[in-house]
Amino acid sequence: MELHFFDPNTTAAILYRKLPHWSQAGVVCFITFRLHDSMPREVIDRWHLERGLWLRQNGINPNKPTWRDDLQALDHQHQLEFYSTFSTRWHDELDSCHGSCVLRNPENSKIVADSLLKFDGDRYWLTDFVVMPNHAHLLVVFPDDDSMLLQCEAWKRFTGRKINQRMADSGRFWQQDGFDHLVRSETQFEHFRRYISDNPRKARLKPGEYVLYSDGTGTR
Repeated sequence: MELHFFDPNTTAAILYRKLPHWSQAGVVCFITFRLHDSMPREVIDRWHLERGLWLRQNGINPNKPTWRDDLQALDHQHQLEFYSTFSTRWHDELDSCHGSCVLRNPENSKIVADSLLKFDGDRYWLTDFVVMPNHAHLLVVFPDDDSMLLQCEAWKRFTGRKINQRMADSGRFWQQDGFDHLVRSETQFEHFRRYISDNPRKARLKPGEYVLYSDGTGTR
């Protein structure tokens, strides 16, 4: 299967929930979803404060509902600075393994990995993923605009229920909204692929504390 990347000249579906979610049929998407307790309140508050300061310094009111539109109006270099700074900080905090980290348990992480692989090649195409102690990253292609959120909800609903049953728990498992990004180029795809493969090493995890998968080629 040939890889396809985001085309700004082709229609993309945008669904607004807590976060905006972009999807485009047949395009590689980098997705992160995390456990409900994976980010302490003080970390989130500090991240929002620093993000707000950056936006104000660049003439954007972070309290406006349309601040993301104002961000898109900045020049390309400023947009790159924003996304690289705040996306990197967010993911670095995830790699610090805050919270209960129940996916460090091999039986729990296997439930997530098996769920991701169950319909690979049928409902979607997975190229890479890693299941970390408190989050998961994946590179995946969906056949149509509606599949991404529906499948992510199905993954989280099934794995959350299964792991809660195993642990005799009934609380909230996954954070409601995940992060998703339509991959722009082969260079960016390779960047995300390296990021996924390096994630366990950066977090200093031992074998058995994570699950790492790659189809090994990028094409099928």
